[in-house]
Amino acid sequence: MAVPKRKMSRANTRMRRSQWKAQAPKLVKTVENGKVSYSLPHQAKLVSDSAGTPLFYEYKGRKVADA
Repeated sequence: MAVPKRKMSRANTRMRRSQWKAQAPKLVKTVENGKVSYSLPHQAKLVSDSAGTPLFYEYKGRKVADA
């Protein structure tokens, strides 16, 4: 385990910690039948019928898994 040779000042500690931030997810805008929705990129999309029953997942226009 690494052990610091000298004490790190409060200012330097806080400066280092301030660089570690959470980032907002990148969302992709999709429009279907005039309805706008946002989703994460590179994710399979759930396809459902008109009653709302899930049918399958698709990615890049191809069926990839059953729901």
